Amino acid sequence: MRLAIAHHDARTLDALKRIVNALAGYEIIWIAADGAEAVRKCQKEKPDLLLLDLALPFMDGSRTTNGIMKSCPCAILLLTASVEANAAKVFEAMGNGALDAVRILVETPTGNLLGEKDIIKKLATIGKLIGKGEPQGKTPLKTKTTSPAPCPPLVAIGASTGGPRALSVILAALPKVLGAAVIIVQHLDEQFSRGLAEWLNSQSNLKVVLAGGGDRPIIDTVLVASTNDHLILGADLVLRYTEEPRDYPYRPSVDVFFESLERHWPRRDIAVLLTGMGRDGASGLAALRKTGWHTIAQDEKTSVVYGMPAAAVELGGATDILPLERIAPMIMKRLGKVPRDF
Repeated sequence: MRLAIAHHDARTLDALKRIVNALAGYEIIWIAADGAEAVRKCQKEKPDLLLLDLALPFMDGSRTTNGIMKSCPCAILLLTASVEANAAKVFEAMGNGALDAVRILVETPTGNLLGEKDIIKKLATIGKLIGKGEPQGKTPLKTKTTSPAPCPPLVAIGASTGGPRALSVILAALPKVLGAAVIIVQHLDEQFSRGLAEWLNSQSNLKVVLAGGGDRPIIDTVLVASTNDHLILGADLVLRYTEEPRDYPYRPSVDVFFESLERHWPRRDIAVLLTGMGRDGASGLAALRKTGWHTIAQDEKTSVVYGMPAAAVELGGATDILPLERIAPMIMKRLGKVPRDF
């Protein structure tokens, strides 16, 4: 994999170069010290993956991400020294197209890099995303089980690259009394999940919280998948986390969640697949549509990366293909919240 690094700190650069050079199958094609330089170099020689410092001088990580995705789009992994302090900036950059984020910090005086194992793991995961379309080892479909327990209407949403911003646009347009439960699966490392929920809560009329194992869908509440394990719905309509399938490059997986809904959720409700790299969620959305769900795929024009929704459209999995600004109105229409002539 051809990597590029944009980072302002010499000690961190040295540590990153040491890590990458010790890995087989990876090469560093260029290094930039600021955002403007990174955009220029990316335009001349596009890497497979850019490791991008969130705190670059002159042009920060979010603006750099925006510039790269508009002129020479590539996979971007954000690097930050503090998750808590920079959560809003991380989600802004991810909304502009960054794929994921990881915490790294150089120890003093050893020069060792805290987060080295996380970096190596992220490189392997993103390599799978770039090099493979359909992940292997899909979980076998089980016999569909229903439960007599009462359940509210459900809006299930999956997202990846560009997802945080897209989610904020949708949630900001939904009313406080929606009359439905909302569950979100966003590709994001678990160390950022609490920050994502808090940030979305600040953008939303609905209450946004992390989904815990043992929770049930809650009316007028948004639950956000919160670990690197897969979120699933059980036959008892209780949410749980599972490590299986272990070899998915997407964690948490939208497909795994959607397929659990197809097996166990007794209603036929609304599922949405937003911007994202790869194919995760496409087969799950198609399965839901076949069983009577109303399914929505974000359109190409408003997607930061038209990968996941495009794959769903190819499979015939989308009832509607809509621009981002029309998704919330369609959700409300399906829930009877807006006039029929929308």
